[in-house]
Amino acid sequence: MATTPQRAPAVLPSRTQPQTTKSVNWPKLLTNVFVYTVATVVGILFALPFLWTIGSSLKPITEIFQFPPTLLPNEPRWANYADVFRIAPFWRFILNTAYITAFAMIGQILSASAVAYGFSRFRFPGRDMLFLVVLGTMMLPWQVTIVPTFLMFRYLDWINTYWPLIVPSFFGGGAFYIFLLRQFFLTIPKDLDEAAKIDGASSVRIFWSVLLPLAKPALATVAIFAFIEHWNEFIGPLIFLNTPEKFTVSIGLRYFTASAFESDEPREAILMAASLIVALPPLILFFVAQKYFVQGIVTTGLKG
Repeated sequence: MATTPQRAPAVLPSRTQPQTTKSVNWPKLLTNVFVYTVATVVGILFALPFLWTIGSSLKPITEIFQFPPTLLPNEPRWANYADVFRIAPFWRFILNTAYITAFAMIGQILSASAVAYGFSRFRFPGRDMLFLVVLGTMMLPWQVTIVPTFLMFRYLDWINTYWPLIVPSFFGGGAFYIFLLRQFFLTIPKDLDEAAKIDGASSVRIFWSVLLPLAKPALATVAIFAFIEHWNEFIGPLIFLNTPEKFTVSIGLRYFTASAFESDEPREAILMAASLIVALPPLILFFVAQKYFVQGIVTTGLKG
């Protein structure tokens, strides 16, 4: 039986798809260029004082008062940073400040989170009114309370000690931090609390084992703010500390003014170097915890 040969399928001519060109949205493009240009210029303007401080910290005395001024030195003088620790006991100031900042920061995180937990999870008479009173303390200037606070600490014989700079942080932690953590706790579903209660967890256990691990971004935000607040604090150490051995870095910077030395030799370059050393720890902390800081700011306040 003869087999008929199979006919090859006809090859259809390929049709090229017409290429569509996307039209450029010129108004949006020009708007983006304008916004980024303005942001870049403003960023440079804000960075100029910091860049000026870096350049001045490396200048010799002859270039500090040079006119017209220059941003960068001709010959960097790295010895200015060594003179910071030679002229003043600056290592001691750094250790004192680190000691105060660490304990005060821990106190603010623990106390503010505990108070925020009470406002966000418990219902009791006058809760909302009491929360408004707490927020109202943010409008109370520190000049109003500094005199009675000093008299109270003098009565306790705490003057020239670190207690006035640490102990208040363990009582509430501050209205702003309470508000920040309360708003974050409100975004956490209460179903987690109910599930933990079914498993027999107490309120303290729920706070410590359930809410705090979930609130790491908000806690990191509070830690950054508290660290910067206590590291740069000036009025408190100035009022409560008397002996130079207990000074903090904010007061220690006064060592590098011309009036603090026997000679009238200018100390501006060394003062700039000391200022950069003081600013370095907050900068490092911010860049290390930047992820949690941004996440805590973005996710706080989504539910009220």
